[in-house]
Amino acid sequence: MRIRAAIAVPAVSAAAAALLLAAPQSQAAPGHAAPARCAEKSLTLRAKADSHDPTLVRVGVTNRSTHACVVDRVPTVTFGGLDGAALPVPQGGTGTYRLGAGKTGHAALRTIVDPADPEVRRADSVTVAASASQWGRTFTAVQLGTGRDVRVWEPVTTWWQPTAAAADRALGVS
Repeated sequence: MRIRAAIAVPAVSAAAAALLLAAPQSQAAPGHAAPARCAEKSLTLRAKADSHDPTLVRVGVTNRSTHACVVDRVPTVTFGGLDGAALPVPQGGTGTYRLGAGKTGHAALRTIVDPADPEVRRADSVTVAASASQWGRTFTAVQLGTGRDVRVWEPVTTWWQPTAAAADRALGVS
């Protein structure tokens, strides 16, 4: 049996039309296009473990271009030799984050909740990308300051935030 594709145009009620017209179109000012995706070559990525808690890694992305651009709302964080990526906190990490020219976005990463957990895994590096479509930058455990390896189990990362303190608060770090 063949199935035909059909396009149906539902009737739009006046209330639904009013809601659509009232919805904000973007963060851009009227008459201006929304910022484009940040080119990977225009970004600088940084990552460093907290000196008192090697399971807490602070991540930053700086837009070195002269124009605002957008990256994914949540950094993509993967761990060398291990499957999977850090999950976003809070959930629902789809969307974008606007980086002004010369501005930095901050995120906090918790690699493991309980370092004594018997299911802990060890990775030799962490790769951070500002967008899932980019290669990102790989940081060795030594570069991060976590010792010989990065201990990983159920890692989580915050959305990009305007300050490191805001990223810490989003992760629940005091």
